[in-house]
Amino acid sequence: MALLLIVFLPILMAWLPRTTERLGRNFSLVITLLAPLIAVAIALSYLPAVLRGEIHEVSFPWVPSLGLNFEFRVDPLSLMFALLILCIGILVVWYGRFYLSKKDSIGKLYSLLLMFMTAMLGIVLSNNVLLLFVFWELTSITSFLLIGYWQHNSDARKGARMALAVTGGGGLALLAGLIMLAHMAGSYTLTDIFAAHEAIIAHSLYPVMLILVLIGAFTKSAQFPFHFWLPHAMAAPTPVSAYLHSATMVKAGIFLLARLHPAIAGTDMWVLVVTSIGLITMTFAAVMAMFKHDLKGLLAYSTVSHLGLITMLFGISTELAVLAGIFHILNHAAFKASLFMAAGIVDHETGTRDLRVLRGMYKYMPLTAVLSVLAAAAMAGVPFFNGFLSKEMMLTAVLDIPAFGAFAWIVPVVASIAALFSVYYSTRFAHNTFFAGEAKKTPTFPPHAPSKLMVAPIMLMVTLCVGVGLFAQPLVGAYINAAGTTVLGYAQEPYSIYIWHGFNLPLLMSAIALIGGVALYTRKEQLLNWYKKRKPFNELYMFEGGVTQFMGWTTRFTNGLENGSLQRYIAFIVALMVLMLLQALMQLSSLTGSVSLTPVDTVAAVAIVVLIVAAFGTVAIHHHRFGALLILSVVGLMVSILFARFSAPDLAMTQLSVEVVTIVLLMLALYFLPQDTPNESSKRRVWRDVSIAGFAGIAVGAVAYAILTRPVQPISDYFLANSKPEGGGYNVVNVILVDFRGFDTFGEIVVLAIAGIGIATLLRNLYLPLPLTDNQGRAWDKVPHPPLLSMMARMLLPLALMVSAYIFLRGHNAPGGGFIAGLITSIALILQYVASGVSYVRERFQFNYPNWLAIGVLIAGLTGIGSWYFDHPFLTSTFEYLTWPVVGTFEVSSALPFDLGVFLTVVATTLLILAYIGKLTTTARVDD
Repeated sequence: MALLLIVFLPILMAWLPRTTERLGRNFSLVITLLAPLIAVAIALSYLPAVLRGEIHEVSFPWVPSLGLNFEFRVDPLSLMFALLILCIGILVVWYGRFYLSKKDSIGKLYSLLLMFMTAMLGIVLSNNVLLLFVFWELTSITSFLLIGYWQHNSDARKGARMALAVTGGGGLALLAGLIMLAHMAGSYTLTDIFAAHEAIIAHSLYPVMLILVLIGAFTKSAQFPFHFWLPHAMAAPTPVSAYLHSATMVKAGIFLLARLHPAIAGTDMWVLVVTSIGLITMTFAAVMAMFKHDLKGLLAYSTVSHLGLITMLFGISTELAVLAGIFHILNHAAFKASLFMAAGIVDHETGTRDLRVLRGMYKYMPLTAVLSVLAAAAMAGVPFFNGFLSKEMMLTAVLDIPAFGAFAWIVPVVASIAALFSVYYSTRFAHNTFFAGEAKKTPTFPPHAPSKLMVAPIMLMVTLCVGVGLFAQPLVGAYINAAGTTVLGYAQEPYSIYIWHGFNLPLLMSAIALIGGVALYTRKEQLLNWYKKRKPFNELYMFEGGVTQFMGWTTRFTNGLENGSLQRYIAFIVALMVLMLLQALMQLSSLTGSVSLTPVDTVAAVAIVVLIVAAFGTVAIHHHRFGALLILSVVGLMVSILFARFSAPDLAMTQLSVEVVTIVLLMLALYFLPQDTPNESSKRRVWRDVSIAGFAGIAVGAVAYAILTRPVQPISDYFLANSKPEGGGYNVVNVILVDFRGFDTFGEIVVLAIAGIGIATLLRNLYLPLPLTDNQGRAWDKVPHPPLLSMMARMLLPLALMVSAYIFLRGHNAPGGGFIAGLITSIALILQYVASGVSYVRERFQFNYPNWLAIGVLIAGLTGIGSWYFDHPFLTSTFEYLTWPVVGTFEVSSALPFDLGVFLTVVATTLLILAYIGKLTTTARVDD
């Protein structure tokens, strides 16, 4: 249970900052920090056990039939990421309090950060790959909201859309890859997947699965060629950028590589693909960072470069490479979060992030300058800083890559060049901003030194950069080795992290990178001038242009397919159905099976003949709307009779009630339409429709005949046998609706409620001129509500309501139930509308139909939730027999309130639609 608190506590408290924002920014800060602080305390309680090599798992069933369960695990890797997410999240929340303008909603930012925190914690702590994917997609959605926090900013909206499109597309590939991975391993649980390593890499689908999983990881962690979305996410507030770049969003793909490493790594394909992509990304992004003038843009590309470095290390997959990758994840989180916060302070105090304007800020914010220089030194890999140690390990690891064969020398050479570039852009960030001469005039000038409280998170993280750089082994050595064991899948030789390993090749490579980077920085102006001559391009514009072009293609295709002709749509659907049925029929050796058909009696024969004649009659006179509607009602009546004849009284009653309601509503709609429809179909189209309809009828009839003449084992036997013992009712149909398939019924009434509200909304502000005459020029009757009809309707109302109550109460053991009773009540009230008018009914029945609709859905939902209190699945019903004096023994079922919810929803939805259609028939518009 403690594991669940770590994951879900932030999102459970995410509503508090937004709702308590009016109590002040400090109160919002305190209330927001509660969840991550408690989660950190719980996470730290696992630390001693994790260092002993223990793994804690917890599992709760969710959708076991799909293999999807709430399964979580704590091991060294997941705990490391969880603590990173929580601890840096705490610092970001603190920093955001001082960064955000009073015009911006701090409660909104904090709520989104807490939701995003839960999504990330779910990824790193999941022990089920399907559950991991659910949280994976939640990070895409919540990061979209965070990046687009300033929705008034066009760049923020575009950057958010780009991030969602790229990471969402990668998520689809990842889902396919994870399903294939689980298929190979025979389980969705990570523990079982790790144990199936040999079977997975030997499977014929391994290459396809690997590419799909890597696409998911590369898109999330902005690896080449999916790198372009991350720099354009810089339109987000700086606290968001610091969080996304240091410990969360972009680290999710890196985490996935580490998490699945024991299951899918260890092949030449893994080494070649992952190492190559990481190396390309590392170098390309470092080059791009060198020429960015925006502080956050420079840091964004540096993030991409360092993520490429970690990807490359996990691709190499040797023990040292994996340990270096894990170590650099920690180091990068520390110095990158502090650098982003420093960039935010500069922007906050000067009003700009442009390196062409920024100069000499040391004079105005000396503390921020010192901290920025130290953090930049860590990013550059200067000795005695944490970045130097992981860079040394990386340069050592790249010297031994057997899978590259004769080309193995390329990796250390290119990695050294990328390290040199990192020194250049780190130097440019620190020197260009805080030194490089006298300060230029900035939008806010002279700038002020930030609050010490605002700088506090940077001080803490820079202290870690220096502390780990000097005392890495005692501080993090044991933990990095433990995490390495988790990623490798076996216990490796313990590695000791020291500053000095003697004079060796990696030290020489590091020295070349440091000296070469600083020397290159001295030629900064020449480099920038050279870069200026290239043809400029903007990935955001290219992406938006591609999206626009793609939307144009889809629009043309859609317009060609959907031309507004309902006949065409139905023709496509029916023709496709015919082809599918013919394909099934062609597989049969004989259309007739071994079972004899039920003899046709007189009642059924007459009903079938009348039904066919009425159907043909509807088609023949469909240009005359009123006559066609009347004949169509005969079709419904015959179907009801056939239901009753073949022992389906519930269906018969439902069909009959639905027919009445539908015909009345259609009659009201016909009031606004001409009585006759012009003939617009050519002979060619008529023959086409006749052909399609004829083939469809023959195909459906043939399939029905083939099924009826073959022995089948109906599922109805189970319901017949268990309806009374388990559902407490003899009416099998009703027991199925309210018990066995109660969840389906609940979904249906929710859809019904949504449809009713949607129709009412469409009709709400609609005004149609009333037709004063019919299409033949004859005036309508001046008495719209005949007194005799009105009196008869009023007399029938109590009788109809009594019948409805009777049908409702007996529904569990005899034909009836909430749906049928609701339709009967609706018919009785519809009759009042038709006979006496909208105004009459509104004066006497003061019902707010939307409220009753909501009450119906709520009652049905609460009935289902009540089952959980007794440890039963949602909407599981029970029953008991009570004995009262005079009344005697009778049954009480928990399905009764659920049926009441169905009843109220049906009545409210029907009357809501009727009331709004009825408004259109009045000479004056009636306000709500």
